[in-house]
Amino acid sequence: MLVEAASLLADGAWRRGIRPEPPITVSEWADKHRVLPTTSAEPGRWRTSRTPYLRAVMDALSASSPFERVVLMKGAQTGGTEAGLNWLGYIIQNAPGIVMMVQPSLDMVRRNTTVRIDPLIEATPALRELVAPPRSRDAGNSLFRKSFPGGQLVMTGANSPVGLRSTPVRYLFLDEVDGYPGDADGEGDPVDLAIQRTATFRGRRKIYMVSTPTLKGYSRIEAAFAESDQRYFHVPCLACGDMAPITWARIRWPEGRRADAWLVCEACGGVHHEHDKPRLLEAGEWRATAPGDGRTAGFHLSALYSPWETWAEIAIEHGRVMKDPPRLQVWVNTKLGESWEDQAGDTVPADPLMARREDWGEDLPAGVAVLTAGVDVQGDRIEVQVVGWGRDEEAWVIDYRVLWGDPSGPRLWSDLDHYLRATFVHPHAVPDLPVRAVCVDTGGNHTKMAYEFCRTRLARRVWAIKGRGGAGVPVWPRRPTRSNKGKIPLFIVGVDAVKDAVYARLKLTEPGPGAIHFPRRLDAEYFRQLTAERVVTRFERGRPIRSWQPKRDGERNEALDTFVYAHAALHGLISMGLRLNEEADAAMAAGRRGEALVAKPASAPVIRSAWMG
Repeated sequence: MLVEAASLLADGAWRRGIRPEPPITVSEWADKHRVLPTTSAEPGRWRTSRTPYLRAVMDALSASSPFERVVLMKGAQTGGTEAGLNWLGYIIQNAPGIVMMVQPSLDMVRRNTTVRIDPLIEATPALRELVAPPRSRDAGNSLFRKSFPGGQLVMTGANSPVGLRSTPVRYLFLDEVDGYPGDADGEGDPVDLAIQRTATFRGRRKIYMVSTPTLKGYSRIEAAFAESDQRYFHVPCLACGDMAPITWARIRWPEGRRADAWLVCEACGGVHHEHDKPRLLEAGEWRATAPGDGRTAGFHLSALYSPWETWAEIAIEHGRVMKDPPRLQVWVNTKLGESWEDQAGDTVPADPLMARREDWGEDLPAGVAVLTAGVDVQGDRIEVQVVGWGRDEEAWVIDYRVLWGDPSGPRLWSDLDHYLRATFVHPHAVPDLPVRAVCVDTGGNHTKMAYEFCRTRLARRVWAIKGRGGAGVPVWPRRPTRSNKGKIPLFIVGVDAVKDAVYARLKLTEPGPGAIHFPRRLDAEYFRQLTAERVVTRFERGRPIRSWQPKRDGERNEALDTFVYAHAALHGLISMGLRLNEEADAAMAAGRRGEALVAKPASAPVIRSAWMG
């Protein structure tokens, strides 16, 4: 009896593997069979009508499609990965074969299996009966492998050359390719290694590449899209019928009211509101804009099409990040689905900045609400910069001091303490402002003395910091580390992210959000130091690595470093709950009413700016 049953099972699997592939498309399969799990934002039956722009993407992956490669360069919340999951389900039930799914890392594979693959199988009855449960003892069904009649799904990380050298595959799902390392442990580009696995199926293979783009010129998904027929989703104007893609240039709003954003027709000026989006998407169509290579279908899709994100939300977020280049890059990548053209490496000349110096007297500028300071320790001196912050992080350099002496002894540190206790005169009726937070660099000279100085002044928000370069390091950490010889809270500051922001803001020539103001008394040496660095891009295992380097060997940069530390101190305050805009508005209002908002510290010296003194 058991032998007979096994024979029937094997025969069924064989017949499934050799039977002709059905004419059903991926989108038809999804509408018929796919069930979204309860953890999904919209659990229940999959409906392609909810995201009609995905129909052509999925159908290009169907067995009947002539395309070998499908490229989707996308923004966030567009459903691109879900389209890939529908394709996997379609393969398992209708076109079995060996599938490889590549994630940026093995850790992401583990997370993806738990969060996406297992729920896909468990929630969809048509798949659940073909794939053993993930908790079964079947070795063919694990975090990295799912077996099914006629094939199997192999999942690996782009950082694993062993996984990329596995058995030949007919289907290849390359997810978030712009997050892949440039080199798979010394064995070459992971995309090339994975595609080589499909060589024996040339003419019958399917490769799905999907990703949010990153840097222009280095983005894998952008390069693949450029080789395709470059399709954009056109929607009709409900007034005149003109067909055009939904682009950021077409999103408009009344002055100061981004929450009322709408889509405008460039042909007739017709206005379309958010509630019109479903009608626009349903009537939309993909149009190719390039001949391509004949084998690659390429699709570009921004978050402006997403049914889960409104034009108003995207416009409001743009308003929050438009003056902050690192955050703006994320917005461009994830909302517009476009690569970021890195301009941070452009040098900022010192002379034009010096020519922009202003006269605002000895008191603080009226727009200043919060003061922070950055401290840099050198072998024979300590340099301090105080920066004033107003609404939308508009900045004023308030004071720059060089304290000469021996940092190995207590005298110089006592001078620094005395200076940081000072208050600054505000022109409004607000009492003199103290320095609210200080970042002291401990990564250079006299680390032990810097630790001791900060240890006893934590209550005054005098923070020990250490700068760390590299991509992905936040300006201010979630929590400090105590893994240091001083056993004190040490904050790791993402100095590259701050420098990117500072250099972009130095290019702003008009007052307002993000602008930086300089007083007349600053000399040429300050501006040379402030602009002493530039971004250098080197390649490591085939991937671009950006780093900030001096323009010339031996160039002093203390003015830049102390400004960066003062900027980091502001973000430290924000992480603690500071609402800068509210404080700036309250200070201005208090000035008009003649009210006092801040208590004046006892026995603190009052400073009227003394530059470089």
